[in-house]
Amino acid sequence: MFTDPDSPLSHRALALLRATAAGRVELTCSSEPDFRVDELACCDQPAARLLVHAGLIEPATTATPLGQWAPAHLSPAGAELLAFDTPTVAA
Repeated sequence: MFTDPDSPLSHRALALLRATAAGRVELTCSSEPDFRVDELACCDQPAARLLVHAGLIEPATTATPLGQWAPAHLSPAGAELLAFDTPTVAA
């Protein structure tokens, strides 16, 4: 889980979390997954892999064969982090 307050996530990593929450991200089922956003290759694979290794994003299903594309979703920790990061707008 990503818990290091001295190393905040980049804006791009947070955008990947938001895209995942919106159902726009797919990943390969592997130890070093690749990401697609809106069916296009992600421009920052290291950030994407950081999110997976930190336990913030995971495959939506475990039934996908190794190396195949699967929908991604936020883990509970990812959803919590995204909820914490989302600014509130004053009325």
